[in-house]
Amino acid sequence: MDKEGQEDGKKMVDLKENRFFEHDRGVMYATLCIRENPECLFIATNRDAVGHMTDLQEWAGAGCMVAAVCGSTQKEPVVVGKPSTFMMEFLLKKLNVDTSRMCMVGDRLDTDILFGHTAGCKTLLVLSGVTKLPALQDPKNCILPDYYVDKLSDMLELLNLCS
Repeated sequence: MDKEGQEDGKKMVDLKENRFFEHDRGVMYATLCIRENPECLFIATNRDAVGHMTDLQEWAGAGCMVAAVCGSTQKEPVVVGKPSTFMMEFLLKKLNVDTSRMCMVGDRLDTDILFGHTAGCKTLLVLSGVTKLPALQDPKNCILPDYYVDKLSDMLELLNLCS
């Protein structure tokens, strides 16, 4: 055990009324910021339950931490990443392009393709990433792309068919 860990082991908590608890600012800092600062804006990049750090394992995603902060603050975040349309709405105001002329390309049904549907875009699922063909074809899956390809380079063939 390092020296800091040994010192932490000797700390005692005094839980008397009206007592401020000194804490490690790195531990659940988001909860303290949101609870102790009424004007604090709670922003989440995404609510993905899992992340794919390798092709063999699913790790806890950002959504797990977002859920913990939601539970400890009783507040919901502004989600700015997919499938939220927050960023799309910003871009539409800036670029003035109709979403019917766009195609969302991505490798996840629950974020990328759902985002495309919600935003009113055509969607293209690339099966070389997170979502594989069995998940796409699963009868329980209700998020269907307009198109799908095995790998991104297959999109060139699809574009040639459309032109």
